[in-house]
Amino acid sequence: MTPDASAAKPGLLLLDRFNQTTENRFAESFDVHRSYEPGFSLEKYAADIVAIATSGAKGAPNEVVEHLPRLRIVSIRGVGTDAVDLQLTHRHGIVVTTTPNLLTDDVADLALALLLACARRLCQADRFVRAGGWKPGSALPLGRKVTGMRVGIVGLGRVGRAIARRLEAFRATIRYSDIQAFEDVPYAFAPTVLALAQGCDALILAASGGPASFRIVDRAVLGALGPQGLLINVARGSLVDEQALVEALVEHRLGGAGLDVFVDEPNVPSALLGLDRVVLQPHRASATEDTRQAMETLVLDNLLAHFAGEPLVGVV
Repeated sequence: MTPDASAAKPGLLLLDRFNQTTENRFAESFDVHRSYEPGFSLEKYAADIVAIATSGAKGAPNEVVEHLPRLRIVSIRGVGTDAVDLQLTHRHGIVVTTTPNLLTDDVADLALALLLACARRLCQADRFVRAGGWKPGSALPLGRKVTGMRVGIVGLGRVGRAIARRLEAFRATIRYSDIQAFEDVPYAFAPTVLALAQGCDALILAASGGPASFRIVDRAVLGALGPQGLLINVARGSLVDEQALVEALVEHRLGGAGLDVFVDEPNVPSALLGLDRVVLQPHRASATEDTRQAMETLVLDNLLAHFAGEPLVGVV
């Protein structure tokens, strides 16, 4: 169902860009307002906006939510809600939805890609060849063997489990840390992230963001990983003490890092840009054509279902 075509279209605020196909579909049922367009004025349309479509990274800032008296739903492309004040939305009776179960495989795939890229120095070798460095007598530092590696996973939810299944094909020794141990997995449980880091060659972050996981990877954890250890983050930048990470890498107290997320996106610490042992991505773990379209379709489906009084998917 769609909103009543005979009535004025409900106002929809886009806080992040969607692909053109999705935006065209938004426009069929909603009066679309794009916050990123030059000259956009929230004040001008505030009284008309009843819905927000956004991404997990952009979220919905409190100053926006509080300025929209008729707002009824925030539909998020992604599974992260740390950029939305859920206490505020719940207090105002605003429904928040995400797009669960759609991006799991892509995020897990990128986690393994980053692990392989760091361990085998793939990006460094690519730059070496492109720069004409591959000549008789030239050499690069040797990489690390991934098969049989000891890998710790922080957060054994959907993504963490998908990562673990992929690591099984590499005959990895897998351990994990979470708020509790799970009886339905064959992997060893570590009660703390520090204990997990002390017994692994690589640490992969797949936990949710938010206050409970803020800087759970600190100086002590990085120290436990050590000068050969690898850190892979496909979760949220807030899980890591970023300054401590930069210092550990610059001072060679950490072996390398594969990072898809950062504390102050899109700002990446400048010290990381010149490090060969670091692989950087612009927060694009779910950025495949198939998955992104499925996520955007669910964002729209949830908006339409809400105004039609139908069940929603991924209500937070």
